[in-house]
Amino acid sequence: MKEKDQLTERVEKALDHVRPHLKIDGGNVEVVNITADKVVQIKWLGNCEGCTMSAMTMRAGIEETLRTHVPEVAGIEALNGIGIE
Repeated sequence: MKEKDQLTERVEKALDHVRPHLKIDGGNVEVVNITADKVVQIKWLGNCEGCTMSAMTMRAGIEETLRTHVPEVAGIEALNGIGIE
């Protein structure tokens, strides 16, 4: 298995800790890409897309979870909706 595939699998498993909380509000998140410099690019799905709480969810939920479970991730960015700059 390639390094990027292994990293993607670990990111997905980490996000599985956050997804139940997103699904309560009718939303979800999809990993679109992990760049060569290990920035995870996500897409908000459902009610998460455009939600005013997305930036807080990104920081407190997704970013914190990835830092804990996949520390080599350099950052995260949302390709749609509201994200962090």
